[in-house]
Amino acid sequence: MFLGTYHPRLDDKGRLILPAKFRDQLAGGLVLTKGQERCLAAYPMREFEEIHEQLRKAPVTDRRVRDYSRVLLAGATDEQPDKQGRITIPTHLRQYAGLERDLAVIGTGSRVEIWSATAWEDYLAASEDAFADTAEEVVPGLF
Repeated sequence: MFLGTYHPRLDDKGRLILPAKFRDQLAGGLVLTKGQERCLAAYPMREFEEIHEQLRKAPVTDRRVRDYSRVLLAGATDEQPDKQGRITIPTHLRQYAGLERDLAVIGTGSRVEIWSATAWEDYLAASEDAFADTAEEVVPGLF
């Protein structure tokens, strides 16, 4: 399970050093793709294969399935971390998420999200009040 928030930086070649706590789970390869709210999502290869299998079973006659599949898969790239735990984030994904130098890399359970540090802070500021209000709706019986 991916947990926590880390603040690495992109180097001049568009490479990200993955947080040490995430490296073992991503060492076998990962898929990097567009996430919601203009972040990037990094999935361990096995997790992404399961998502792809679910999409394969979804009815392509449903426009929402086609739209979601296109956006998710067309921009996706498979990456293999190097010996230092670095991955290269392709230009089109850096542009999509507005990534420059300072990042927020967060664990969200089954995936890692990569945000512009500024966008992450803005998201938190806008979302934290609603967090307490929606706990019962999202996970009934949690609190």
